[in-house]
Amino acid sequence: MPRLPTRLTALLAAAAAALLTGCAAAVVGGAAATGALMVTNRRSPNTQILDQTIELRAASRASDILDGNGHINIVSYYRKVLLTGEVPSEEARQRIQVAVAETPDVVAVVNELAVMPASSLSGRANDTMITGLVKTNLLNTKGVPANSIKVVTERGSTYLMGRVTRQEAELATEAARTTSGVQRVVRVFDIISEEEARRADGNYSTTPKQQQAPVSSLDDESGRSSGNADTQGGATTHPVTQPVMIQQPPVQIDVEDLPPAD
Repeated sequence: MPRLPTRLTALLAAAAAALLTGCAAAVVGGAAATGALMVTNRRSPNTQILDQTIELRAASRASDILDGNGHINIVSYYRKVLLTGEVPSEEARQRIQVAVAETPDVVAVVNELAVMPASSLSGRANDTMITGLVKTNLLNTKGVPANSIKVVTERGSTYLMGRVTRQEAELATEAARTTSGVQRVVRVFDIISEEEARRADGNYSTTPKQQQAPVSSLDDESGRSSGNADTQGGATTHPVTQPVMIQQPPVQIDVEDLPPAD
């Protein structure tokens, strides 16, 4: 078995420690504005670890390409990777997308990188504050599995990632749209059935007592979604960046760009 580079070995060790503290984001060039908790999560512990590993490996690849220029947040949920932040050129944007797409176990990439100067520290701090407010609103919204939804904010745009039912998606969207400071809401959801949600909540609400399969296993979680989430209240919905599908079986991603509430 080939040995991992020293740097990657250290990163993977950090992933294990991060899981114990609930940290869930990989960052290149700045602090990521994200939120998620290990407990009451619709991903199995194995899948959460796999997502952490993807984030760290992808971050290492992106860092090599940027060589200190730009600022990127890399977040993986259910092996789908969201790229946000700023890069110096379109070439860098495309190279990073390809590099992340080729990262082991990645099934799809949503590239929301902007070609522009890196955001300021004060801007990132504001994004972090907005993310905290959104997470609080999700926690306070009845019917929203807040701990199963990742929140990322970049330059006032808030991204929601998770495995949710249609109703949960609408409730979470409304909570995010009505949060102070949110300028734009983008949903990167897997829409699942009520039955799938109940099964996931029952399986992974606490640490399973039975022995887990290896990290490479996704248990019974296929990552598939069905249909597109509908919007209500007259909100305009249109697709944003087309996800790049990487490997079989194909995984459908519901990516929607929603304006904030008036």
